[in-house]
Amino acid sequence: QVQLVESGGGLVQPGGSLRLSCAASGFRFGTYLMRWVRQAPGKGLEWVASINGGGSNTYYKSSVAGRFTISRDNAKNTLYLQMNSLTPEDAAVYYCSFEQNGVPTRGQGTQVIVSS
Repeated sequence: QVQLVESGGGLVQPGGSLRLSCAASGFRFGTYLMRWVRQAPGKGLEWVASINGGGSNTYYKSSVAGRFTISRDNAKNTLYLQMNSLTPEDAAVYYCSFEQNGVPTRGQGTQVIVSS
């Protein structure tokens, strides 16, 4: 059974940092490109970052490039998102996601609140 469990969200002040984690199980984690996506209140789902299966290639939404870092530990079946210099515009529910046979799957999400 495929499972993605995000954690690490919370309340942080503008300019602060958070590290999100996504524990994966039920599939060959290291063979899949993984993504972080987010959904702010009242808005649609938005892609944030991607990383290939081996972890050698990363891709970022322009507004987070230089502030966020996506990484993975295939030995631990875990995906990460280090978020620095957070702004109120980064507040959202963050999900890890991947596609299997063209079907997207994501976890339950972890909420990030950026407020002073």
